[in-house]
Amino acid sequence: MIPLVRDTLTSLRRAYRASGADRPFGDPLPAHGVAMEGYFWRFTDPATGRVVIALDGVNRAADGTWSTLGLAAHPTGFLRTTVHPEGHAEEDRLGVVSGIAFRGSSDRLHVDLGPDARVDVAITDPVPWPRRSVGGSSVFQSVPGLNQYWHPWLLGGSARGEVTVGNDIWELDGWSVYAEKNWGKGGFPDSWWWGQAQGFEDPAVCVAFAGGEVTAGPLRTTVTALVVLLPGGRLVRLGDPVVSPVHADVTDERWSLHGRSAQWSIDVEGSGSLASAHVLPVPLPFERRNVPGAIEHLGARMRVTVRRRGVVVWEGESDVAALEHGGIDRARAEVTRRGHGPEAVDAPPLP
Repeated sequence: MIPLVRDTLTSLRRAYRASGADRPFGDPLPAHGVAMEGYFWRFTDPATGRVVIALDGVNRAADGTWSTLGLAAHPTGFLRTTVHPEGHAEEDRLGVVSGIAFRGSSDRLHVDLGPDARVDVAITDPVPWPRRSVGGSSVFQSVPGLNQYWHPWLLGGSARGEVTVGNDIWELDGWSVYAEKNWGKGGFPDSWWWGQAQGFEDPAVCVAFAGGEVTAGPLRTTVTALVVLLPGGRLVRLGDPVVSPVHADVTDERWSLHGRSAQWSIDVEGSGSLASAHVLPVPLPFERRNVPGAIEHLGARMRVTVRRRGVVVWEGESDVAALEHGGIDRARAEVTRRGHGPEAVDAPPLP
């Protein structure tokens, strides 16, 4: 009887995790096995205003997995994205592999999308998400079957290595590092918004938010999660719909967020010029192809004010913030406005 009960509980736990959900205070970093598991790194150097991002989305089609790969830089405007026929997300730790084109772990990132699109970076002095804090998606982290979950697992660190972006070769020694994971049963929502910033006067501060339309069966709502790592290491997280809601007013060039709880309030104001924004791809997992999906500013401005019981405890501004407004129709319209075809965001698939 005991082995039967144990096996049943194990099966239930596996099915629960395969739905995309995590137990409260569980580890969201290993693979869930859903339709899309996205891994994202961002490196910033406030002194020069340079930014590099790298992404790998492992997608599941009926005949197996494939990957959405990307590398972009600011202020040069460099962008390289492609479809890769392979993709593997580690089941026991944070890790993603797409052939020899992309390998990422908790302390290393290697990207090779061609001789002009490479990353070879080690991450030291990591500042991980606090283990005793609920995940980035708040209470929704434990709700099975959602279309999207989000978790910013690395809120700081130091990069050591080199990137090649177009004709530029940059040494990343000492650059700030941020990393996150997002995943869901059907790819991306119909509409979403996202932002992240380091490069404040206090280099230990990290700000991140993600919001959009959340669905699970008949459930449909709009949620925004907002986190700030304050000087001294305290993490403030808002976004529980009942006790700490966050209101977001977003366009392609402006982001305004206001979150409140019984003790804390956070106000975020961000802006970026559409002329310098990237258009990033999102996958259609079951179709094995990418489409333009997100307008992404990599060198935007973000101002943040954090109050406790009405008293300002920290405020700051960054000129190397990332701000994103997502939606396939929106991104396609921007690509068309720029005079490119709807699939111009992608390079030819890697062999």
